[in-house]
Amino acid sequence: MKAKVGIIGSGTVAKTLGEGFIKHGYDVMLGTRNQEKLNEWKASEGEGAVLGSLSESASFGDIIVLAVKGAAAKGALELAGANNLSGKTIMDATNPISDAPPVNGVLQFFTAQNDSLMEQLQQSFPDANFVKAFSSVGSAKMVNPTFEVKPSMFICGNNAAAKQEVSKIIDLFGWETLDMGQAEAARAIEALCMLWCIPGFTNNQWNHAFKLLTQ
Repeated sequence: MKAKVGIIGSGTVAKTLGEGFIKHGYDVMLGTRNQEKLNEWKASEGEGAVLGSLSESASFGDIIVLAVKGAAAKGALELAGANNLSGKTIMDATNPISDAPPVNGVLQFFTAQNDSLMEQLQQSFPDANFVKAFSSVGSAKMVNPTFEVKPSMFICGNNAAAKQEVSKIIDLFGWETLDMGQAEAARAIEALCMLWCIPGFTNNQWNHAFKLLTQ
């Protein structure tokens, strides 16, 4: 029996990952503050898709997916309820992108170099198990992408069991998991969002992913 997935968020990334989970047989609840705007999505996804509030979604999920704007992440988790997150794996797809425009194609972050959004969230919700994932690729390629080689998905987090749980999802979604270690590694993984976006902002090229080559 597959786990239930509670998704905190209702934007493109949230819906894309939700569709991926439903495709692979999971039951999904999208948590939102405005359910009406998702009625069409729910109807298109069938019985595997359910809508709820942020707290209902967090309570529903055996696994939680955080897919909101970075600046809204902490507030969304507070509305979801710390008690609903306690002991659960949170697959964190957020990035600390500021409202300032890119500079020569380079995004600006609201975090300092020796910090990351995921570290801040882990500190704020210490009883949850955050795993950074799906933060360094666009939504169009998140689920079972069709590249000539299997692309690499970099993850990190402090809880080994949670990372193993997320690794199974990443494999199911057609990626190679590369565990970069503890939460501090999110500083590097979140920065990959900057690198991923440069070809898009400068050349309108968005159909790419990272691959780590080893010998």
